[in-house]
Amino acid sequence: MIGLKKNGALSLKEKRMYIEQSHEILSIAKQTELLGLNRSSYYFKPVKESVQNLLLMNLIDEEFTAHLFYGSRKMTAWLNSQGQIVNRKRIQRLMRLMGLEAIYPKQNLSKSNKEHFKCPYLLRNMKILHPNHVWSTDITYVRLSKGFVYLTSVIDWHSRYVLPWKLSNSLENSFCIDALEEALAIGIPEIFNTDQGVQYTSERFIN
Repeated sequence: MIGLKKNGALSLKEKRMYIEQSHEILSIAKQTELLGLNRSSYYFKPVKESVQNLLLMNLIDEEFTAHLFYGSRKMTAWLNSQGQIVNRKRIQRLMRLMGLEAIYPKQNLSKSNKEHFKCPYLLRNMKILHPNHVWSTDITYVRLSKGFVYLTSVIDWHSRYVLPWKLSNSLENSFCIDALEEALAIGIPEIFNTDQGVQYTSERFIN
């Protein structure tokens, strides 16, 4: 563990890799403390979704693409009409896992979370004049034949060039940070645009 870069710059995946289970002096508890890693994060093993849930997620993905205004209630009703006997609580969890939310007018859209850092939107009426003028990033859900992954990428607005992209089986922000660090090794943008999702308002991402 000697010679590590600053703990704050390590991703969760990197911190877990540095743990030595059979270390002669340091216990796992002490190693996680030194790395600034929660012990539960070290022992956590992702639980794979059942075959039935993966089937439901594929159906949800197809129907949501056709009807972006479907929330968990409408989606549950539609699935039941297709012979899939499910309750709303289950569909809420799967839609949340997939990052899907119905598009419809909502109240209090301007209400902000005081605990989150908010950056001003700088692109209104702006002309993008050259490469590295504006970059942006986002996350999308990608359905696979036997599961799903999340894809994040960084794009240069002027050239439409896709800079580094990363895949993850969870919405933990480490893969977003990895993509950004790789992009910054290529160049530096004047403006970097994201939405206000928790992956991008986290302290680690902003730092």
